[in-house]
Amino acid sequence: MAASPENPRNESTTDVKTLVSKYSNNVWRKLLSFFPSRDSNLLDKISNPQLPRNTRARSRRRKSGLPLPLPSKSLECSGIIPESSRVLDMLDSVLEHVLASLHDIQKSLRFWQSREEGSGAQKLYFMVFERGPWAFINGTVQLIHECVSGGFPVQHLCHNVVAQISERIAVLTSLQQCLAQFLAQVYMEVDNFGDNLIKDPEISLPSLLIAINSLFSKLEASIRRSHEISQGFSGSVDWNSSFPLLFDKLPEANLGGYQWTDCQIIDAVNLIHMNLQKLDCFLSLLVPKYRKPRRMTLYWFRYTCGAIGLTVCSVWLLRHSSLMGSSDIDNWIREARDSTVSFWSDHVEQPLLSIRDELFETFRRRHKGVMELEEVQLTANSLHRMLLAFSEQTKGENFPENVSDQKMMEIVMVRYEKELMHPIQSLLGGELARALLIQIQKLKLDIETAMLELNQILRANEINFAILAALPAFFLSLIFLMLLRAWVTKETGADGRGRIARLQRRLLVVEVEKRIMQFQNCVDLGLEEDAYFMFGLLLYSLDHLYKAVERHAKATGEWLSLRQDIIDLAKPDLKLAYKLTVTSRMEQVYECLLPSSKRQ
Repeated sequence: MAASPENPRNESTTDVKTLVSKYSNNVWRKLLSFFPSRDSNLLDKISNPQLPRNTRARSRRRKSGLPLPLPSKSLECSGIIPESSRVLDMLDSVLEHVLASLHDIQKSLRFWQSREEGSGAQKLYFMVFERGPWAFINGTVQLIHECVSGGFPVQHLCHNVVAQISERIAVLTSLQQCLAQFLAQVYMEVDNFGDNLIKDPEISLPSLLIAINSLFSKLEASIRRSHEISQGFSGSVDWNSSFPLLFDKLPEANLGGYQWTDCQIIDAVNLIHMNLQKLDCFLSLLVPKYRKPRRMTLYWFRYTCGAIGLTVCSVWLLRHSSLMGSSDIDNWIREARDSTVSFWSDHVEQPLLSIRDELFETFRRRHKGVMELEEVQLTANSLHRMLLAFSEQTKGENFPENVSDQKMMEIVMVRYEKELMHPIQSLLGGELARALLIQIQKLKLDIETAMLELNQILRANEINFAILAALPAFFLSLIFLMLLRAWVTKETGADGRGRIARLQRRLLVVEVEKRIMQFQNCVDLGLEEDAYFMFGLLLYSLDHLYKAVERHAKATGEWLSLRQDIIDLAKPDLKLAYKLTVTSRMEQVYECLLPSSKRQ
């Protein structure tokens, strides 16, 4: 039950509980990430080893992304055709599978493009150290062979790495173009049939299914044509012979009629699902051959050096352990424990106890200070009486009670100087001894006053000394908490938190704006295929932006407006000026897309 506005304590309690639950869930998720879960690919591989990896991975439901360009009143709510929900699921599956494939291709393509833009030394490093141990051994043997034969091993190695990177970029770019065109064509077909799907579903649904089926045929033809790109590279894979991509087609009887039965609609939807599975199987066999290397392959040399170092360290520790008859480790552990206990006592326990005593024993120390002040006052009163008696006796006149001690001390010093002219006589029958006693009393008063002031200074700074002693432990704890918080709240990508994630989201808006202009430029020049390609990449960028900002926009209450702006940018019929206005507004208005320096 939500807390009422009249009870702010319940709201604060709810916020604290939400914050604690959020961080505990993040910690638990981080810990579980080190172990295979029930839904992990490991169990899938054991249960069905013949199923391609990409197909198994995409069987799980993806995060909701860019919606279909359908009217606000969905087919499910219309209630005209019971099979309309099957058509909606089919269309969602088409977008989901194609966007997932584009995402896999885009990640690998960006990796190879970054390697292509690197320097010659970086390319050589990749060729030698980032392709796995077997490639390292083969490359070393090849270098030695080239050196012995008098060739140019470095140039030959550079030529190989350039050829491999160019081949992967060409194949992945060709696949990206085919899938992006297919995605754009499907999206435009759904956009064209959007209103008619509600007004006249009996005719629109068969027409839409026929159009989608024809688009699969076009996709098959474009992928077969792109096979020519790989023929210019040595060792390229023959796609047609390794895995022929043959999509199923609708029966000829269904292509001519527009009044389909429910069974025909179900059969057409199932046929499209089968074609999607074939596309996933084809890509799962082709894309891994050109995918970027795994993390273990990229950093195998570092991991190997780390493993060797760990082994050497383990052997060294074993030699100093009790297993080999040595007590060094036990002594080191004892010293470390003693040092830790000493550090805890000196920099944590004792400073905290001092701060506690300083905070909770104020009144007791104040009483003690009052007593010390009274003792000094007694000494001062005694000195005043001694000076008054000495002055009255020396001058032979009465002095008022409020006469200053300084004036009377001048009388004493004058008398003291006279008595010092005849010290023996003055010591026996004069006032020299009395003057000396007065000076001793004055010295006692000065010492007590100085000690009282010094004691007050030390007491006033005791809490500062305790805080200074606790600073090392405080800084260590702060660093540990910062590292723990960074580890718990770490979220890679544009959907994370922090300045880097915010910058990536703004770069996504820039990428969307750039592809809008490229799409419009292709339309103006009459380049139909290039226009479909750019519009497909635009849909991919919008889907990425949609997923990246959804959680943050919901937290700030901007999601409804921002979602509608993203959907408007995906509409192919809107004018370029309006779309550019929308992108400009998105960068300047929405908090989840503002730079960190402009946040309030």
